[in-house]
Formats: sequence, structure tokens, C-alpha cells
Amino acid sequence: MTVERALPTPEAHDLIDLTRDLIAKEVTPRAAGDESAGRFPREVFTTLGATGLLGLPYPSEYGGADQPYEVYLQVVEELAAGWLAVGLGLSVHTLSCFPAAAFGTDEQRTELLPDMVGGELLGAYCLSEPASGSDAAALATRAVPGPDGYTVDGVKAWITHGGVADFYMLMARTGEQGARGISCLRVPAGTEGLSFGPPEHKMGMRSSPTAQVRFDAVRLPASALVGAEGEGFRIAMAALDGGRLGIAACAVGVAQAAFDAATSYAKERRQFGSRIVDFQGIGFMLADMATQIAAARALYLEAARLRDAGRPYGQQAAMAKLFATDMCMKVTTDAVQVLGGYGYVEDFPVERYMREAKVLQIVEGTNQIQRLVISRALAKG
Repeated sequence: MTVERALPTPEAHDLIDLTRDLIAKEVTPRAAGDESAGRFPREVFTTLGATGLLGLPYPSEYGGADQPYEVYLQVVEELAAGWLAVGLGLSVHTLSCFPAAAFGTDEQRTELLPDMVGGELLGAYCLSEPASGSDAAALATRAVPGPDGYTVDGVKAWITHGGVADFYMLMARTGEQGARGISCLRVPAGTEGLSFGPPEHKMGMRSSPTAQVRFDAVRLPASALVGAEGEGFRIAMAALDGGRLGIAACAVGVAQAAFDAATSYAKERRQFGSRIVDFQGIGFMLADMATQIAAARALYLEAARLRDAGRPYGQQAAMAKLFATDMCMKVTTDAVQVLGGYGYVEDFPVERYMREAKVLQIVEGTNQIQRLVISRALAKG
């Protein structure tokens, strides 16, 4: 069913209409086939760029669309409902552009952002490592400063768009151990010494490549540094606050798609002479699903409005990511149950939604880490 959205401007309504039209024509028809074959839809992202959807929350002077996060996230939600690989891909790209937009010099923003947010390039965000996931401050990839730049050695893991991105926003150690020794550097694809592992074989999200990114004596100019040396951990955490809202929006989108499929099926399927939607056992499940989706949407939008107002929103972002992704796992599981045996086969999309939902509880900080963020914020008062 079409979600009724309270949007702040007529332009925002136009963006949602544009997004829905693009999904109907370019996204939904190919999602199941490409997921089954593990094909990355690079041309879909080219189309998103051509329509201006790859740079929604960034300034128009650099090629963005000047849209508030409240609007951008609802576009992400719509795309994720059509195909999570595309919705999450947009979220990851936006995350990858954030360091240059928020911490780059005026010269860097002028030089880099137009291509990054204008649709020509697709980004990847390199923080996690084989031995450093939740403990991001323990990362070991090192960028050794020299007279003319940096030499980078190390391995990043679980990188969305690894091997297909046009640039990699890298967090690497330039100084002491711990958070204060980390810096942020931009690495263009094709840089000598940059290589990639084979795509991971995943439970879901098979069209979205996830791979190791390897740095073997990669030489970068001094201008590759984004922000100040030692500021990388702060940049990474600030980026993740916005990224967690993107994941929350993706979760709501996937849950909405699963709910729509389950509701449609329940209205058509008849048992014992009645539609199964009229049985209380099914009707109450759908009622709970609808309520949980609406609550998660309201939670991420409230956090987005705080961000748009320039107010602290990190705790609310963690809450939104935690609640929305746990909700998505429950709703997609229940959608499979509503369809019964049909829910367990690939002829219907709900089995894919259930497989996709699981990863959303893990990426951009596991839900255990979200609980840690929230509890620490409460302890500080």
C-alpha cells in the first residue's frame, strides 16, 4: 500500500513521487532476478545520480539538493522497500560523502563534492577491520605520514561497495594507539596498491557487494587527508550517527514491503470458507506489524528533525536504529508466517525480506552497541 507521508514542502512531495516512479520502472522489476544472480545494479545508481537522489542532504552549491534529513530518509525508506540493496547503497554513499562535506576544507568541498554528491561517483566507507568491528578505536590499518603525503598498509573488512566504489573514505591510524591516533583519508579507486577480496557469500543482500579492501603501500598525497590529523575517530562517529538513521529508514522500508505482501496475501487467501485476514489470529498479527512500523517511522523521523534543527541526536539515532531493525526482523518473520509454506519459497518475496532484515541488526553498529550508546547517554544525564 502507498504510505501517506506528512512532508514539509511541495518539493519534498515531488521527490517522493519521483522516487516511487523510478522504483516502479527501474528497481522493483529487476530486484528478485538480480538478487538471485548476485548482480550489482551499478546502472541504477547512475540513474539515481542523474535524478539528483544521490546528493539529497548536501548543499546545492556543491551539486546536492538542499533537502533536510527528514526528507532524505523517507526517500531511503521508499528505495529500501523496493530493493534493500539500493536503499542501503544510497545510505552508504551518503555516509561516505559526509566527512568531506562536514570536515573538509573549503577547497576540498569545492573540488570533491560536486562529483561525489552529484551522481558521477559512488562511495564506500572503510572503518571495520577483520579484528576491529565494534571496537572501532582499535583499528590497525596505518597511514604513515611522510614529507609528501601518506603510505597506507592494512585491511578493511565488511565494506559495502568494496571493489565497485569510485572512492573509499578510509579511517586509518596516523598516530598513537586509541581513538586520538586515527585520521580520515579519501582514496580514489584505481590507486596503485589498492585491491579487493572476493565478495562475501551472504545470507541476503546478494546484489550489494561486501568485500575486504586491502592497502599495500598505497601512496596518498597530503591533500587526501580530510579534517585534521587525529580527528578521524570523531569524524567516523559523527558520520555513523547519520548512517544509523539511514539504516533505520531501510529497516522501516523492508518491514513495510513485507507487511504489504502479507496483507495482500491475507486478503486473497481463503481457508474454511473465509479470507484469512478475517481470522483474529492473522488480523492481530497484521495489526501489531502495522503499529510497529508506524512507531519505528515516527522514531527515525523525530531523530531526523533534531538533526535538521542542529540539536544533538546521537542517542535518538541509536534508539531509532535499535528499534527499527529489531522491529524489521520481527515483522519480516511474521510475514513469512502469514504466508505459511508460500512464505518460505522464492516465488514470494517475503523470504528475501526476512534474510535481508537480519543484516540491519548488525551493520552501522550492532544492536548491542546501540544499547551501549543509549545506556551511556542515560548515565550521563
